[in-house]
Amino acid sequence: MSDRTIYWHIPGICYFGLINHVLLDTMQKYPSKFRDGYKIASCYGTFPGAIWNGGRNIIDGFNNKTEVAKVIDSYNKKGVPVRFTWTNVLLEEKHTYDTYCNMIMKVGDNGMNQVLVNRPVLEEYIRREYPKYKIISSTTKRILDLDTLKSEIEKDYFLVVLDYDLNHNEKVIESILPEAGRIEILVNETCKAGCPKRADHYTEISRHQLEYDTNIQYPCWDPSPDKRTFAGCMKRPSFMSVDDVEKYADMGFKNFKIVGRGEGKEFLMDSYIYYLVKDDAKDFIRNQMMQTIMSLSAPKAPRMPMAPQSARAPFRR
Repeated sequence: MSDRTIYWHIPGICYFGLINHVLLDTMQKYPSKFRDGYKIASCYGTFPGAIWNGGRNIIDGFNNKTEVAKVIDSYNKKGVPVRFTWTNVLLEEKHTYDTYCNMIMKVGDNGMNQVLVNRPVLEEYIRREYPKYKIISSTTKRILDLDTLKSEIEKDYFLVVLDYDLNHNEKVIESILPEAGRIEILVNETCKAGCPKRADHYTEISRHQLEYDTNIQYPCWDPSPDKRTFAGCMKRPSFMSVDDVEKYADMGFKNFKIVGRGEGKEFLMDSYIYYLVKDDAKDFIRNQMMQTIMSLSAPKAPRMPMAPQSARAPFRR
């Protein structure tokens, strides 16, 4: 393996806060057990109740300013930027003035953190009011046309997240090679290839965030029994194996995203172990992480920064 760096972007700022911090600490404690040149480059997600949040994941609840600062600081002190998923597809100008979301942005406005964007109205607001943030074009835009993708890459974005349906499209990959360093690739998407309901799902989740509609129901049309498992996502046409990641890295792609904000903790752990840990150390690192997580989850043990107990876990329908 060459000495080039591969940057990984992991999910769950709050809900997976404990797992993520244990991962970071374990990587620091046992660097020889993890794949060479792999670095956690950001943790993406949202805080409970933030109406700018989008994608297919919801977290109901609330964090006060002190809690927000504590969570952001916990990642930043480890050298990991926090990346907010501000991709609600229904946002209008009036929503840009939301007090809670602006509080979150102000707390994290230190030049280190990032935002994922979808709607121009919010992107323009952030560029104007919070110019220190690195801005990333979200995969929720569902850009599948090559010319449109090239145009997106030419814009002033820190990174552009590729739609997962294009992961193995040879024509697309070859065409964007000159800008490979500014492309981010989702490696373990659980949704079916060419999902016809994906855009509708984004819209429904966005409406929920704006209306706090806790009765939202959005049944997934995919009947696959293992669709929410790591083994299931490995069967998807878009899946990127470790060998694929290494191949793409050799071509110049540096940024890879592990999905899982709306998946279970087992899915997340399986993803981390598969992608980040050397083959002969997988059992050892899994055991080390699980023991640490169990210890920190004990009632009298200090907890890693994460969402308050009142926050409801994210879900995907």
